[in-house]
Amino acid sequence: MINKEYLSIAIIDDNNENVTLFKNILNKIKIGVKIQVFQSIDKILDYLNSGEVLIPEIMFINFNVFERKILDETRNHGKFDNLVTALYSEKLSESEIEDFFVNGGNIFIRKPDNEVALKKVLSDVITVNWQYHTSGLNKDNFILKIL
Repeated sequence: MINKEYLSIAIIDDNNENVTLFKNILNKIKIGVKIQVFQSIDKILDYLNSGEVLIPEIMFINFNVFERKILDETRNHGKFDNLVTALYSEKLSESEIEDFFVNGGNIFIRKPDNEVALKKVLSDVITVNWQYHTSGLNKDNFILKIL
């Protein structure tokens, strides 16, 4: 069931500066958000598999902590049907980006080097994702690449 009052967001990143930056930006976006932070893929998987939990509608994952098992585990269970996976990195090869999409990832963001550009990117991602959720569009068809 989709909550139409806010978007539940998970940030998976072991870099506190990135986490603080993302949280500050996301909290200023016009769409209401609830943010959870995890330091590793194992920690979010433990959380997601621990029973009745708030499953995020979107996960922002830093490529430095990314493990493919997050896609494997979330793409094979119906309870994660509304979960969108966004990977971000300063640099990633086209083959790494393609591999992410082929294995079930939804969004790749080449992380801008300044806060203003990052705010625009995150706002665009949240807005498009919100539209998908509130209109009932099929998340399986949702792929976005922001360079």
